[in-house]
Amino acid sequence: MSSRLIGVGVGPGDPELVTVKGVHALRAADVVVVPVMDTGERGRAEATVLHYVPEEKVVRVVFALNERTDRARREAAWDAAGERVARLLRDAGSVAFATIGDPNVYSTFTYLAQTIAELVPGTVVETVPGITAMQDLAARSGAVLTEGTEPLTLVPVTAGVAVLKDALAGPGTVVAYKFGRRSGEVAEALRETGRLQDAVWGSALGLPEESIRPAADLDGAPLPYLSTLIAPARRDGSRGGKL
Repeated sequence: MSSRLIGVGVGPGDPELVTVKGVHALRAADVVVVPVMDTGERGRAEATVLHYVPEEKVVRVVFALNERTDRARREAAWDAAGERVARLLRDAGSVAFATIGDPNVYSTFTYLAQTIAELVPGTVVETVPGITAMQDLAARSGAVLTEGTEPLTLVPVTAGVAVLKDALAGPGTVVAYKFGRRSGEVAEALRETGRLQDAVWGSALGLPEESIRPAADLDGAPLPYLSTLIAPARRDGSRGGKL
């Protein structure tokens, strides 16, 4: 019987935003792996998972999630994590990997699945979609992501502010992920493109320290790394105007 690796999206932090299918996948797996930083602190994925499965079923695996500059160190950490999960697959057979947001959107699960394909050939890889931070922020702030024929562009600011500026200069709504450390540059890009007024940002969504504010309040002070920004499309206010 083939081993199974299931990437389960557990949402942006609020345990009530895990799907029913996600909960079933977590509970059905023999082992649930949660990624942790090498500092050992409990992350959002682990905190969410513990609402649904007993702690003894959870295995914490270091993924060097906070390593941005040393590629060799990051690759070594990924290799070590892959080896650990490969051993679990050989012993347990069914392993769920919990990831914040969705496993197919900027997720560590992508790299893990690639590694496992090489280490444990024949492993069946599946994913269970999760609610993303942009969906949660839209719901909590009242920002409409798309109407009619509007496009939606998602940009990780780790790709550079120039990429964000290009997106803001185009049509439709722009969502920026991972912009907290460059909030001043992001605010300036919004001003230059005339997109500041309606934009909103949020962090720690669904958690006690949640913050949701107008982008106009950005003053350049560092924000949490996983902050999310929504700059809605330019709209004239008419109903169905983009149809």
